[in-house]
Amino acid sequence: MRERRYNSFASFVERRFNGKKLHKVNIDAGFTCPNRDGTVGYGGCIYCNNASFRPSSCKPTLSITEQVENGIEYLKLRYGAEIFLAYFQPYTNTYAPLPVLEGYYREALSNPSVVGLAIGTRPDCVDEEKVALLEELSRHHFILIEYGLQSIYEKSLQFINRGHDYKCFLDALALTSGRGIHIGAHIIAGFPTETREETLRMAEVLSELEIGFLKLHQLQVVKDTKLARIYEEAPFHVFGYEEYVEFAADFLERLSPDIVLQRLFATAPDEILIAPQWGANKHRILRDIESEFYRRDTRQGRPYKAKASVPSPDRV
Repeated sequence: MRERRYNSFASFVERRFNGKKLHKVNIDAGFTCPNRDGTVGYGGCIYCNNASFRPSSCKPTLSITEQVENGIEYLKLRYGAEIFLAYFQPYTNTYAPLPVLEGYYREALSNPSVVGLAIGTRPDCVDEEKVALLEELSRHHFILIEYGLQSIYEKSLQFINRGHDYKCFLDALALTSGRGIHIGAHIIAGFPTETREETLRMAEVLSELEIGFLKLHQLQVVKDTKLARIYEEAPFHVFGYEEYVEFAADFLERLSPDIVLQRLFATAPDEILIAPQWGANKHRILRDIESEFYRRDTRQGRPYKAKASVPSPDRV
């Protein structure tokens, strides 16, 4: 087996949990989003269709305990998993009163096979009390909060109807950093509002922030979204397959080698995916990205050099 030339989540897990097989158990706690209920906007982000990433086994009609137990049973049989992270994934998983959040989180952690939480949320949906709760939980569990940023550029955040700006993300990082909580970010590559070089520049900017984990994926146009209507009326460029393989390698070369990659691409279900249509499964995409590293004889962070200061929002 060839050496991985990027800092993968699988490699991190092996180091962090002494070689035990860890998997995420997806949980839908029935949350919504402030960008849907009118708090900051309506309709959500223009690309958002939760069916593009939510497993069919993840159902809010079941209790947290039932979802955890069902997921663990399946993952043990399918993958031989031994320990688990309860992954609160769909919509915004800190968007509820503190007592509700604490009840859900502690219920998930009550299963002895669950060693921690992964919590997907927005940077405008945390505050001191919520972060203090996560800090408390992190004293005995692995706690990872994943902030959806999507882009550092205001023009892109406005285009996708994100409902917050880049400074909001920086504020959330400042609130969360140094408290024993692992911090991740999500970004999307390929917005028609950005040049290729601008998107690559995000790797350098994010490398200077207090981020330990990153999810990167290509923009996907999926059915039943505003982005799908925009694309059908006036098609814009989306990544071709070989183009994205090269882009991913370029991006990771510019990224700090200390940042753990949780995701390198997205794979929406075929029945709702409009574009790009790659016809490649997950294993092939990973294999081809790694092959590109070997072809170049390079690795994550090879040209990267740490800067002395963090870029401010008005400089990106």
